[in-house]
Order: sequence, then C-alpha cells, then structure tokens
Amino acid sequence: MHSFAAKPLNFKTPTPFHPKPPFSTLSPSHCSFFTSSPNFTLQTPLLQVHSLNPNSTSATSLNGSTSLLQHTNPKNGVALKAVDVSTLGNLCVDVVLNVPTLPPSNKEDRKAYMDSLAASAPDKRYWEAGGNCNVAIAGARLGLNCVAIGHVGNEIYGSFLLDVLHDEGIGFVEMNEDNDLVKSSAGSYETLLCWVLVDSMQRHGFCSRADFSKDPAFSWLRKLSADVKMAIKNSKILFCNGYGFDELPPGIIVSALEYAIEVGTAVFFDPGPRGKSLSAGTMEEQQALNHLLMKSDVLLLTADEAETLTGIEHPILAGQQLLKQAVRTKWVIVKMGSKGSILITMSSLSFVPSFKVDVVDTVGCGDSFVAAIAFGFINSLPMASTLSIANAVGAATAMGCGAGRNVASLEKVVKLMKESNFKDDDMFWEELFNVNLDVEEVTILSKMATKGNNNNKMICVSPQSVVSELLPTFESRLLEGKGSILKEHMGV
Repeated sequence: MHSFAAKPLNFKTPTPFHPKPPFSTLSPSHCSFFTSSPNFTLQTPLLQVHSLNPNSTSATSLNGSTSLLQHTNPKNGVALKAVDVSTLGNLCVDVVLNVPTLPPSNKEDRKAYMDSLAASAPDKRYWEAGGNCNVAIAGARLGLNCVAIGHVGNEIYGSFLLDVLHDEGIGFVEMNEDNDLVKSSAGSYETLLCWVLVDSMQRHGFCSRADFSKDPAFSWLRKLSADVKMAIKNSKILFCNGYGFDELPPGIIVSALEYAIEVGTAVFFDPGPRGKSLSAGTMEEQQALNHLLMKSDVLLLTADEAETLTGIEHPILAGQQLLKQAVRTKWVIVKMGSKGSILITMSSLSFVPSFKVDVVDTVGCGDSFVAAIAFGFINSLPMASTLSIANAVGAATAMGCGAGRNVASLEKVVKLMKESNFKDDDMFWEELFNVNLDVEEVTILSKMATKGNNNNKMICVSPQSVVSELLPTFESRLLEGKGSILKEHMGV
C-alpha cells in the first residue's frame, strides 16, 4: 500500500545515465557549464529562420545575431508569429573523453586537472552540441521553426555550435548587444563547455569551471536586448529549463518570462534536477523558480522532480497541486521514464505508455520529448496524440548514442509509430489511477475496452487509431525532406 499524502520536501537528485564515449554526449538537461480531436490541421510556419543563411528572409549579422521579421496576415491584419519554438540560454559544447583516471575529489587538484584538459582543444570528433541545442534540433527535425537564444564565444567552440545550428536549419540570436565583449577572449565570455570523462571501467566524472563559481557563467548579462525581445515576440513558444540558471542571472530569466507573457508567447518550463538546488538557493533563485512554476503555460517534470517541488509522492496528485498553485499553467506533463507519460489539466488526465525499444542511451531523451510536446501544443493535437508523438521521439533518441545531432531522426520516429509497439503494463496504470483524482475525464492509450473507474469517465484509445491519424502527416514531411535533400544535391 502506497501513501500519497503530502509530506515535507524531501529532495532527491536523480542519477543521470551517461553514454559510452566516443559516440555520445552528456544530456543538455545534465549540462550547462562554463569554460575558459482525432482530426487536426497542421499549421505551416510563415517564415523559416536560418542563422548565417544569405537567402533567408531574416537579417543575420556577422556575430550570429538574427533580427527576426514579423509578418502580418493580409486577411485580418493580425501579426502572426514566424517562429515555433525559441529556446532561452543553456547552449554548450559537450566533450566526451576517455581518461586513465577520473578527476580527483580535492577541489584544487580537480581544477588543475580540468585546466590541463582545457590547455589544448580535444579532437573534434568528441564534440557535440549540448544544452538546449537538443530541443531545437529535435524540433527542427519534426518540421518546427526553431531559434536558439543564447551566448557563444568568438572561438572554435562557438563556431562549432553555430555551424551545427546552421546545418540543422535553426536560427540563432546572440543575447549580448556589445560586440566588443562578444569578441573578448576573457574566460567569462567564452562558449560554455562540459568535459564528460570516462575511465577504463566506464565510470563517469565531470569537469566544468562552473564547479568553482557561485555566480552564473554570464552574470554580466543584465537585460534583454532588442533582438532577444524580437525573437521572443515572434515565437509561439519560449522554452526554458533549470540549467539556464547556470549561465543566466535569475533576473534575466524572469524578464524573459514576463516579456513572453506580455507579447502572447507561451512559456514551457522544465526545471530538471536543478529544481532541487533552486528551491534551496538564493532568494533571487527561489523567487525566479516560483515565477516560472506559477506562470509557465506548460510544466514538464519527471515524477521525482514533481515530488521534490510539491512533497507529494503520487505523480498525478503532485501535478494537480502544481496546477492549483499556478496562475497560468494549462498543462503539467509528468515523464514516467520507461512507463510512459502523463498529461494533466484541471479537468482531465491523459496517459500514454512508452514504446518497446532496445535502449542504448537515454541522454537527450527528455529534450527530444519537449520538442514533440511543443509540436502537439502548437498544432492543437489531441492530448493522447501529443504524448504518443513525444514518447516516440524520446524512444527513438534512446535507440541511438547521445544527444545533439544524435537525437531522433524523423525516419526513426515514423518507423516506431508504424510498429506501434507500446508497452502493456495494465497493473501500473490501474494502481496509478486507484485514488480520487477529481477529474472529469481520463484518457488512456490502451487495447482495453472503455470502462469507468472511480466515478471518472475513462476512455481507452486504440494505439492504431492514434497512429493512423498521425502517420500520414509525418510520412509526408519525411518525403518533403528527402525531396529537398535531393534537390540540393542536384543543384536545383
């Protein structure tokens, strides 16, 4: 018998899974550090934004900042948003290295160890785009128009990140207005970097200059630039995560949240494991966290993270508590790992089990999941369909090695959806729903017949029905993408 009553906060730090090098990298959700209805119609983005693309309708400067254009619908004169998803901060390069020994525990020795690693650039084959690049890449592969807002330095790592974003068709907006500072070689202006170290026994260790600083990496950022505001204004969704606090001052993050609300941009927030430290952090950090939890349109958390923030063990009851405490939140999504995911609103619940796959690496799965939730949110898909896509994208990422450019391809997602091999764990969800949930409707993706439970209207949706409605759209996008690649190679 489980006890699901509220209890005092009991912070638990999830243990991240780390891949074997050299094939994969650290999840952006684990790294943001500093170095030297069944029928639906998809909305077509009005403007594709590409950083450093001379043929783009956006104006891009040499330092990578993008001035986004606002378009107006000629039929009604209403300004429309050209960008689907903008990510705020948390841009980094992950470097995965085999080492003879892991970093020492002593702080001074550890810093010396890291400095020796940073003395020369590691082989580029061990680099990968990290942080919120994962969300943007996964979103772009689903057909979303994505822009990364953040800071990168004027060095090889910054150039690498910009190249990856450009190659994936993702726009970039530099947060810093002072070009002289961007060009500075000072450590505080360099691109974020995380060293992921693996010894001969496949044990992992991590090194970052953030380990030796109490301040955010880019503490010199004090206000949102005009370009950043334009990017937020022209985005349907602004995504923030807890690791953004490692590089951006809390005041900047709150300013972005408030401005997004002002200009009608939905805010997605995933506190991640940083929710724990932020809850016990400085007064400014605590206030910023509370602002995000209360005013974001969509919250995304693991079951452990939901418990950490509410003190409630039951994931659904914890999600409902977050909704009750919020003033703008429409969805709370709880990621249940290998069990699936749950979407909670004030009046309904939707649960979709995970896909059966051979898991190679869970790094980047959560970020890929976020991108797919954004896809469903923007296109007003049924909630079960949204979760199905998100679970498929997350599972497709888990089948590969690492994040960055290794996140789920659309081909893998389509293949998984065609197979429709969902896990069957009736005992799990029956136990999960065996409490008074106080909702009008419960939707479950299941082969079981429709039935009632706890006076809730329980609807069992067939996996085949959901997949058959979604597949044509993704298969069409897949064919369009291949056609574009073919034209590019033919010089058309």
